[in-house]
Amino acid sequence: MNRCIVLAAALMLIAGPARAQDWAKARLDKSPRHQEFVKVKQGDREIQSFIVFPEVKDKATAVLVIHEIFGLSDWVRSVADQLAEAGYIAIAPDLLSGMGPKGGGTSDFAGGRDGVMKAVSSLPPKQVTADLNAVAEYVGKLPACNGKLVVGGFCWGGGQTFRYATNNPSIKAAFVFSGPPPAKEEDIARIMCPVYGFYGGNDARVNATIPKSTELMKKAGKTYEPVIYEGAGHGFMRAGEAPDANEANKKARDEAWQRWKELLKKV
Repeated sequence: MNRCIVLAAALMLIAGPARAQDWAKARLDKSPRHQEFVKVKQGDREIQSFIVFPEVKDKATAVLVIHEIFGLSDWVRSVADQLAEAGYIAIAPDLLSGMGPKGGGTSDFAGGRDGVMKAVSSLPPKQVTADLNAVAEYVGKLPACNGKLVVGGFCWGGGQTFRYATNNPSIKAAFVFSGPPPAKEEDIARIMCPVYGFYGGNDARVNATIPKSTELMKKAGKTYEPVIYEGAGHGFMRAGEAPDANEANKKARDEAWQRWKELLKKV
């Protein structure tokens, strides 16, 4: 009997993340916007990427969305759709493309959430940069794109967003959600765009990096504008949108989303 209980618990853990984001998938399924998966070549790799196009008359700015440590989830794809709803071409690459069993991506990993987290945290930084460069080049050349590209990411993806700003001088803005900065001062010096930070107040681990980021960005003559949303947790952008969101996370998510859209209009 105990073995059966353990097995059932394990199956629940594996299925849990999928069930937890049913609301995000439902939102995607109702979207009237054009969504598709595209395969972007990067050397010998193909990066499976989810792209959503806005329903607009003119060419649009592109937003490169970098997923959390949980990989390319339904929620991340939903964020891309919401960006398209706001008038932007949004593309979210699966940075685990080709890294899973039999060459699969996020959805093919055994071990559920833990397996994906371990794989994402083990991704080689150079590979991540090369993948992002390939996707950035792809979306920037689309006929519907106006040639402007910004990048935004969440948690692990927030840190990667800050890091990517040091490696791609062409991006027009970087939007860091709950992510730490690059470790080296010389890396900060390479940033050529404004960096906007979005942080939950109850996230001391990440927020402890903000003073140093502010100091280094100021020293390098760069724009860095962090905002802390009091009472919100680390993953407030996702948690604040969930049906069971607490008031602090929901308020933070709504305010951060409004700020993000206002900043995007200025690009």
